Amino acid sequence: MWSSERTPTLALCTTWLLLALTVLWPAGAKAEEIVVVTAARGGLTTLDRGTTEQLYLGRRSNLFDGQGVMLIDLPAGPVRDAFYQRLTRKNPSQIRAYWSRLVFTGRAQPPREASSVDEASRLVLESQGSIAYLPRTAANDPGLLILFSLE
Repeated sequence: MWSSERTPTLALCTTWLLLALTVLWPAGAKAEEIVVVTAARGGLTTLDRGTTEQLYLGRRSNLFDGQGVMLIDLPAGPVRDAFYQRLTRKNPSQIRAYWSRLVFTGRAQPPREASSVDEASRLVLESQGSIAYLPRTAANDPGLLILFSLE
């Protein structure tokens, strides 16, 4: 049915097609929404994306009114990677290198790392002036106030 000359070409085309589908498939999937949260009773009612970026990049350590902020990071993984990519447009290795420089020079300390999404949520509820990012599906506690969303 197939000539011996066309079989390698067909196999090569099929291989490339499968490779392209494998690489591009996750890009087409809907990304999980990530929300930035604080405690509803904490006094912080608004926070914009720019200020959040400055906080999570160590460029500022308090809010405009002088209120200190405790930042909470999730453990390394897809939610954390997506958060920094969406907020700062930096990939995980760029973020690690960035924070390594800041810590080495003594200019800033990285956010406190929670061991899980549940711990991050608990820390926000227990610590006034704390901010964390969570998957939208995990931000369902009535004590949490969603400040804004990253899609």
